[in-house]
Amino acid sequence: MVVAIAGAHGKIAMRLAARLAARGDSVIGLIRNPDHATEVQATGAEPVVCDLEQASVEEIAGAVRRADAVVFAAGAGPGSGAERKLAMDRDGAIKLLDATAEGATPYVIVSSVGAENPPPEEDDDVFSVYLRAKAGADAAVEASDRDWTIVRPGRLTDEPGTGRVRIDTTPFRGDVPRDDVAEVLAAVLHDPRANHRILYVNGGEDPLEDVLAHVLAAD
Repeated sequence: MVVAIAGAHGKIAMRLAARLAARGDSVIGLIRNPDHATEVQATGAEPVVCDLEQASVEEIAGAVRRADAVVFAAGAGPGSGAERKLAMDRDGAIKLLDATAEGATPYVIVSSVGAENPPPEEDDDVFSVYLRAKAGADAAVEASDRDWTIVRPGRLTDEPGTGRVRIDTTPFRGDVPRDDVAEVLAAVLHDPRANHRILYVNGGEDPLEDVLAHVLAAD
């Protein structure tokens, strides 16, 4: 499988690319900053400079035309303002969705717990805007005619992955290592039962493979 990852220099994306490459997948890593190419290449991905904020839908389509599936793992990042949250976390995700519509490429998006019930418009702090941006992107994905999976982790940590998680289709909060989120993403990319699923992911007690299989087997 050829997988294109938007935001390929991000902490989750780098972990995901390494896992996919180790499994034998080919990975296209979309990056904004060409200085990040060497680090992305070290994960086993092919770095491609494509700034989702600036590129046209047609240019993005050209960058990912070989992909069998795409993952939106990009984001404005910590320290960015409300305007960039909307431009990247919402609009960037929608541009990638539009860019891959012609081939009906399966689409996996990294969202956030809280996007299911974002704060009202009058709450204008940056985190509220971020959650509304995520909610807007998720809504566009759900409304599409694509195969899609929305993954909504809780508070992300850089602790080593444990391989033990809790996954549910209803919201709950917690902490989860980025390693384990990357493992979930790698798994759902190759499991058609994940289509049209919203998965909440946090740390837990049970093995990831068992938990995911149980959730995906449920009607």
